[in-house]
Amino acid sequence: MNDKPQRVVVVDDHPLFRKGLTQLLRTVAGFELVGEAAGGREGLACILKLRPDLLLLDLNMKDMSGLEVLRQLRQADLDTRVVMVTVSDAAEDLVAALRAGADGYLLKAMEPEAMVEALQSAAAGRIVVSDALTHLMAAALRKENRPETVSEAGLTEQEQRILEHIAAGLSNKLIARELDIAEGTVKVHVKHILRKLNLRSRVEAAVWAVEHGRGGRV
Repeated sequence: MNDKPQRVVVVDDHPLFRKGLTQLLRTVAGFELVGEAAGGREGLACILKLRPDLLLLDLNMKDMSGLEVLRQLRQADLDTRVVMVTVSDAAEDLVAALRAGADGYLLKAMEPEAMVEALQSAAAGRIVVSDALTHLMAAALRKENRPETVSEAGLTEQEQRILEHIAAGLSNKLIARELDIAEGTVKVHVKHILRKLNLRSRVEAAVWAVEHGRGGRV
């Protein structure tokens, strides 16, 4: 992570878990808890006001689902990285969250040390998905019609390089730095990659790349 603390907001309607997560964050150098909310509507207002670097968002909440909060945030075009933290290990929830623009999907049952490591990776601009869930995404992709090779997909050499960086979990900003190109150029290439692979999210592209030997672990 950067030397500057990552400003974090936690939105979760389960008070005991929210308290435990906020206490955990306060013990980790590099994170600054700037807000918390007990529901989706309250959380959305909090996020739009505080504009944090990182949002830890529950999936299933009574007043407003985490998915709806996520969709509204993406429409607001915030730079906030959003990691879903949930009890749900259902493939459809995982796929829906990532396709809605989540930067990660973590299970509440994770050990605290693993949770901290994943959140540090997320704050550094990497994709984070609980290890127990990556096979669900891969299985979901296999059920749909996808190209089987980069040549079948028609990816250019530059697109292949960018795909490999996506598979390594790098954000657009980090990819731009690695390849010495503009971040806006990376965004255009990512859109082309997703279109050619018939995918809708970066995480799906990362899983496809790993499944087809084009990158590292998500």
